[in-house]
Amino acid sequence: MELILLEKVLNLGDLGERVNVKPGYGRNYLVPQGKAVPATKENIAEFEARRDELEAAASERLGEAEARKAAMEGLEIEITANASEEGKLYGSIGPREIAIAVTDAGHALEKSEVIMGEGPIRNTGEFDVAIYLHADVETTVKVRIEPEV
Repeated sequence: MELILLEKVLNLGDLGERVNVKPGYGRNYLVPQGKAVPATKENIAEFEARRDELEAAASERLGEAEARKAAMEGLEIEITANASEEGKLYGSIGPREIAIAVTDAGHALEKSEVIMGEGPIRNTGEFDVAIYLHADVETTVKVRIEPEV
């Protein structure tokens, strides 16, 4: 399925690129999220007419992401969880809990922006969690998991 990207997509391409993706990825994610449109003649002509507007919006989103990154620099959050004496959690800490804790600390964060490559946290201790605010902007947040007393 050939699509025109309306914004930069991580590991796929930049604004305005024509890319070939699997039909399910395009139909179920990229098009409904407004990240791409099918590469028809009408859509190509409409994109070229709106290119300046889309590029301005993309640079504005990048600037907002850079400002959020600067505000989050050096952020450390603490989450208390029910844990055994050995430090294993009863349950786990995932992106949702981290996003809520960062939001409670005064920085707006969506669950989808929290990337946990090694899966959810299942032990107490300190962990560095990657935060992707934009396709070009990433930062890390130190998360300390403490047992409930």
